[in-house]
Amino acid sequence: MFLFLSKLLPVFIYPLGLACVLLVISLVLAWWQPRLAAIPTALALVVLIIATMPAVNTALLKSLEWRHLPEGVLPPGEAIVILGGGLKYREQPRPMVEVTEAGDRVLYGAKLYHQNRAPLIVASGGRIGWQGEEPPESADMVELLTMLGVPKAAILEEPASLNTYQNALYSKDLLEPQGIRRILLVTSALHMPRAVAIFAKLGFEVIPAPTDFVITDGGLGGGEQTLAGTLLDLWPDTGRLASTTDAIKEYIGMFVYRLRGWL
Repeated sequence: MFLFLSKLLPVFIYPLGLACVLLVISLVLAWWQPRLAAIPTALALVVLIIATMPAVNTALLKSLEWRHLPEGVLPPGEAIVILGGGLKYREQPRPMVEVTEAGDRVLYGAKLYHQNRAPLIVASGGRIGWQGEEPPESADMVELLTMLGVPKAAILEEPASLNTYQNALYSKDLLEPQGIRRILLVTSALHMPRAVAIFAKLGFEVIPAPTDFVITDGGLGGGEQTLAGTLLDLWPDTGRLASTTDAIKEYIGMFVYRLRGWL
């Protein structure tokens, strides 16, 4: 029940969900109090405009993504822990496991292995399966890692976790018997602050290895922007709406996890 509510309730706080709630209120008022109907409609528009403003979007994302920027070459660890969340399982008509933007986690984890940063990889992540039974994401990660040249003998699969806290808890169950505490933690840069805090609280020595960055040096407006780019920035953009929502989701997740004593 906690898992379901944790996914459902914040929807009404995210920009799109909040705008939809305001528009529903507007429709109700249009029936009962027409003069007031414009107020929630205007508020819905303001919410969407603010959520897609480049300055707001960049500030929110950077506040999370740039907290754990590596300085130089990452030091070696005893294991690389890759958190799931970036793969689509093999299902018709997909010819193979497919990679979303967050799938950079698996690619970067494989790269770190080939750079001899650690001799072992933990592929951590189940799959909630709202549509019924679905294969764990860890299995897809193993398939992709082996395609990238990582031997199966160097991979431990953790298929049961359904959230970041479980990622850390179940990874500890796998690694603690082997005396492994020093890990390179691979996840999206946006997700890294929460992930690092959870793993550290459970006793891991964490070396953050973030990937899947949205905000980069080139995207901070250091250069001269064209007139066309400026005009496009003034118009609401679905990409910025999605990434702003992801940042808000992380802050809500950190708040809820702290309430539960996981951070």
